[in-house]
Amino acid sequence: MNIPFLDNWRKRRDMEHGTAVFAPGDDGDAEGLAELLAECELLRVRAGDAGLELDDSPASLEALDQLMPRWRDDPEELPWLGNDAGLYLGSVIVRTVPGAGWHLWPSGQPVVRLASGREINVVEAGLDWAVNGAPELSQMYAEASEH
Repeated sequence: MNIPFLDNWRKRRDMEHGTAVFAPGDDGDAEGLAELLAECELLRVRAGDAGLELDDSPASLEALDQLMPRWRDDPEELPWLGNDAGLYLGSVIVRTVPGAGWHLWPSGQPVVRLASGREINVVEAGLDWAVNGAPELSQMYAEASEH
């Protein structure tokens, strides 16, 4: 029996969720961490293939939201692309929202901490975007910039 929503649910449950960043002896190199998390190589390649250059701006998040989600056809690439999308979202927030910065949970999960103290699990948001198309990356950015 072919039930499309069930197939999507199974795919989502089979994915590994997120990235962990571990550094031996935290040396406080926040700039180095930010550069590492901003690489998002797979996302940049796929966006480039679609004619979109990611310039770390809020407008680029809107452009990503408009791309046809062809990556959903490749279940092996999907979690990697979602992870990159979340890290890219976080990088844009950190670079453009005053007081925002990267923070690592004890598990090594990178999150964005806003000046208000609110933490955004951007990797989870990126995975949701890649799998479901929602919430949109630009919507997540708008919510973060309001705080």
